Amino acid sequence: MSPRAARREPAAELVDEPAVELVEVVPAAKPTVKLAVSRFRAGDQKPHFDAFDVDVEAETTVLDALLQVRRRQDPSLVVRHSCLHGSCGTCGVRVNGREALACDTRIATLPAEGPIKVEPLRNQRVIADLATDMVDFHARFEPPGLPPVRTSEACAEAVPPDGIKAFGRFENCIECGLCLSACPIARTDRAYVGPAALAAAARVVAEPRGRDLGPVLALATEPDSVWRCRDAMECTAVCPSAVDPARAVFVLRRHVAWTGLKRLVSRAQ
Repeated sequence: MSPRAARREPAAELVDEPAVELVEVVPAAKPTVKLAVSRFRAGDQKPHFDAFDVDVEAETTVLDALLQVRRRQDPSLVVRHSCLHGSCGTCGVRVNGREALACDTRIATLPAEGPIKVEPLRNQRVIADLATDMVDFHARFEPPGLPPVRTSEACAEAVPPDGIKAFGRFENCIECGLCLSACPIARTDRAYVGPAALAAAARVVAEPRGRDLGPVLALATEPDSVWRCRDAMECTAVCPSAVDPARAVFVLRRHVAWTGLKRLVSRAQ
């Protein structure tokens, strides 16, 4: 036997490996909630509710749930929305009877028991399902020419970018209509000017910028204006932009009263 053969190591023995068992990982089912959504079409005698089960996560909003219904269950559901982050005011609805922006209302913050009821805003004509006609709301700003958007005076030297004629200054009000829907006076008196328009009037009076206040004060002194408000504070409670319409009405009412008092005194003299 050659030395090389003597040094040859024995062949390794093959050991049977245990079989690997493949386990299918099934993702945990998402929790679901039930929505009761108001449905309405032109010609219907009255609205009715349809129920939908939707999957939710910790950050799911009411608008997320409504859009999920449109995508997966009923594409005929009419819901108005735009920015998805509480700036445009177009997704205003009533959630469990309370006015709110659908995109700013998380499902997790709502009571767990019972279905989540979603209805259109009150005191406005319903076009279909959750979409209302905002024409009447905006019409309340028109008689005195109240500007929801006013020209900026922040920096005269600033040059607007291409395609923009001038900078605009946006008031806090996002014209969502929640305050008008929540107002108990607007529910019984369609001629009432409403908290949003009165808050805009108060802003103009506080900061006139050389504007003639005659039309604005004329609006404020009408019977269905500041004196028609009954201080329910519902408008301020539901406002998503901290406009505080109720306080604005108080301030405007005080200004109207003071102006009237000064006029009486001047006449007496």
